[in-house]
Amino acid sequence: MSQSYAFFALLRVHPNWLRLSRPERRRFETETLRPIYARYPTVRMRWFDAEAFTARCSDIALFETESIKDFYYLIDALRDSKLLTEPYFEFVDILPAVEDGFRDYDAQLSSG
Repeated sequence: MSQSYAFFALLRVHPNWLRLSRPERRRFETETLRPIYARYPTVRMRWFDAEAFTARCSDIALFETESIKDFYYLIDALRDSKLLTEPYFEFVDILPAVEDGFRDYDAQLSSG
């Protein structure tokens, strides 16, 4: 049975990113981030803005995958990119979660 994992990455924007114009930000996403994401198609990513609701982080990236290895490699590729080396953002925390883990646990209880 395939297990789905979710990783909630809490990020904080750096002033270097805010100094970029909006066209420069879009170019960075197109030229740098999308090719990295394309190398790991088993990892789906969604982006959420949080800066209006918390001082802890400015953004939350939700990564969903069945492959922890691909997630790990994706994060390493992001760490090697200007996203974190310029830096444009920094990781505040990464929260791993298992989707519907309790269902698998309940199923193994009833089968044993």
